[in-house]
Parts: sequence; structure tokens; C-alpha cells
Amino acid sequence: MAAAGLPASVSAGQSATRPGSADVTGRLARYMVASREGSLPPDVVREAKHRILDTLGAIVSGARMTPGEAAIRFIRTQGGTPEASVMTTDIRTTATNAALANGMFAHADETDDFEPVTKAHPGCAVVPAALAVAEREGRSGTEFLRAVVLGYDLCCRFLMALGPDHVRATHRAAEGTSATFGAVGAAAALARLDEERTRYALSYAAQQVSGLWSWVRDNEHIEKAFDFGGMGARNGVSAALMVQSGFTGVREVLDGEHNMIQALSTEPKPEEMVAGLGTRFFVTETAIKTFSVGYPIQAPLDALLTLRRQHGLTAENVERVVARLPEDGANVVNGRAMPDVNIQYVLAVGLLDGTVSFADSHSFERMKDPRVMAVMKRVELVADRSLVVPEAPRSGLVEVALRDGRRVSHFTRHAPGTKENPVDTEGINAKVRDLMAPVIGRQRTEDVIRRVHAIEQMANVRDFVRSLLAAG
Repeated sequence: MAAAGLPASVSAGQSATRPGSADVTGRLARYMVASREGSLPPDVVREAKHRILDTLGAIVSGARMTPGEAAIRFIRTQGGTPEASVMTTDIRTTATNAALANGMFAHADETDDFEPVTKAHPGCAVVPAALAVAEREGRSGTEFLRAVVLGYDLCCRFLMALGPDHVRATHRAAEGTSATFGAVGAAAALARLDEERTRYALSYAAQQVSGLWSWVRDNEHIEKAFDFGGMGARNGVSAALMVQSGFTGVREVLDGEHNMIQALSTEPKPEEMVAGLGTRFFVTETAIKTFSVGYPIQAPLDALLTLRRQHGLTAENVERVVARLPEDGANVVNGRAMPDVNIQYVLAVGLLDGTVSFADSHSFERMKDPRVMAVMKRVELVADRSLVVPEAPRSGLVEVALRDGRRVSHFTRHAPGTKENPVDTEGINAKVRDLMAPVIGRQRTEDVIRRVHAIEQMANVRDFVRSLLAAG
């Protein structure tokens, strides 16, 4: 039986049930072309709308943050054919430039989504790439949504083919490494490349794949915003549009001698690029953040706030907080210079306030507040190898010792916003209102929310972007 809505000739069963078979590039390219016309299951459509809306919230809010301001300054100097909009500004530039800027906006903060198994951040590269090409080409809302779903699949499957743990073990960033492939998936679909040209686009994307784990030393989030979002969005759009304009290239970059997966992994699993295509959709599997903090902090923050509510914890009655995280996550968030990825700071604010606001998660000033610093000294982080389990890669255990001798603990296996503990539509809407309304106003925010939930009725993404998300 063919995968949902896809021709029998490119069904998931045919393309993914031949272990060790050749022509991974061709099978992927044929699926990418067919997916432009295929229907999607209702739950996939709903979850795709949630991720699009969530990323738009990150883009709009990120445009007013330091990385966003840096991107705007740079893009204003670049000129370029007015093909696509830089969100919240009067800048219209090339689709490639717009994708770069909007991608940096989308990860200017820690509000974009995250895939716990692969460690990919699909939304911040895929959605900006799709927006840029959809606006350039005048595509419909349905075409845009399908392209986003495809981009998520390529982004995450690429890391599955390389081996997510292998990528970080070789000092590369899973996020940057996967972003280009996610973006080219969306961009190639919206550029309406045929199978042959889709093969070429994959090859041009492969040549640009990059990303180092050194981003953890970025103190201002600017390079991190480029690595996670802007770089991949730019690369993917460039690859698709160069091929659209007539570039030719290698037809089988995922197969044969010197192929990309072999080049980037000592344990290559090329079949993962096509496994479950048409039946497994990664857009339903990413975690939507409920707090604007680094993902390894989501679960322990939830655990601490749960304990605070249940036991009346305060900064005055708590002697010590011990947060236990899986080892790789603990290394990312231990004592970092940026407030939103510093677990000691975030948990201190959570204990003091009972929540962590968007403003406080970015406040270098509050990070230096003597009262906050005093609580931070009582927060201990433990990298716990026993928590490194595939089924819950971003869990958090918090143990609290109170001054009266009591000890309480809570384990959050799956943070709010994960597929196991999902956020509903109204939760997404509320998050987006908080992010967007201060920048574009309440009425325009409500219009964005309404139109994304009815994206099938959107005749032209260009009109949507220019009327609601761009200025001037």
C-alpha cells in the first residue's frame, strides 16, 4: 500500500524496505518531488501548523534581539533583487539574504523547537528557507506547509544517517550540520525542481554542510544564531535556486564513491535517509519549548517548579538544589555566560519567582543581582550517566534539601512540549502572543495566528508575509 497521499511508485514501502540497496539519492529525490502533491494525515497538518506558528513567534521576537539586530545591519548593506522580506523590517532583498536574516532571528533566542533524539533544531532553518522561497515564487499556504514538513524530515533524517552521537563526538554541531539539509528540502519543493534537479540541489547542499560545536563558547548568541538558523537557511535556499537557474552537478551525492554520508560518518547508515518516508513525519516529533531557555534546562526547570508548587519552596527555606541531567546536556548548560543557557541562573530565578519570564531569561543585569547570585551558589549540577537513555534523552531530576531537614525530589522524564507531553493549540497560541505582540502589536498577532491555523486557505504566502510580518 502506498504511503499517505503518495503515488505507489514512490511509496515508503518501496523506497525503504531494501536494506543496503543503492540509489538512496534517487529514492529520496523522487519522494521529495512526489510529496509536493501528496496529502498529509490530519495530525501531521496540525503539528506542522504548530511548528510554523512557533517559529514565526521566534522570528518576530528575535528580530529585536542582539543577533537579530546584527543580521539586520548586515543585510541592509547587501542590496539585492527584492525577492523576499526580512521580517518586521522594510527590507526586501534576495531570497538567500532574507533566509539568512530570518534564520538568525529564529534562533536569536532559545524559543525555537528541538528534536530530542537527533539534537536538531529544524524550525529555525526550515521555516525561514520556506518563507523566503514561497514569497519569491508566490506559492500557496498548502505548498508552504508541505515544504516545511519535507524540510523537517530531511533535517532529522540526515543526522540519523550520520549518527547523532557520532556528529558531536567529532566536535561538530548537530544543529548546524543538519540545518542545510532541512532548508534545501523545503526550498527545492517550493522551487518545484524535478527529480534530476532535486538530485543536483542535494549535492549543492551537501557541499555546504558545516557546523562546529564551538558555538558553546559564543557569549552573545550571535554566532549561535548563525550556526543554528541563518547558515543552514541560506545554504539550502542557495542550493535550490542555483539549480533552478541552470546549475548542474553530481546526481548521486548520497551514494557511491566519496558520497556525503560516508565522508561525514565512520558508521554511515544511508538507509536512514529514506526509512519511513511518507509514514513517519519528524514535524510531529520535535519538542516545542515552553520556556525561553536552552533545551537541556526545560525538564529540570519543570521539575523544580513542580516541587515549588507542591512543597511551598522559597529561596528562604531551601538549603540546596541538585539538578541531575544526562551528561551531554549538562555540559551544554553548566555555568554559561548567557543567561538563557545557564542552568544555575535559570533555576535560581525559577525558585525565586515561580516562573522564568522571557525578559529574565535574557537579563544579564539580573544575572548579577546579589540575591540571584546567592541562590545560584546553592544550585549544584550533576552530569548523571544513568540518565543517558534513548527513550528520554533530555530528562531532568531535581533534588531539594530544605533547611528544616526535609528532602524532596521530582523527575521530569519528558518536558512539556515534547511529543510525549505535548502542548495543545491554545498553548501554542498563548506562547506566540507573548513573543509577537510586543513587536507587531496585538491585532496583527491575532491575524497571524488565525491565518496560520487556516493555512490551506492562503492563496499566496507573499501576501501573508507582506501584510502581517514585514514592515513598509
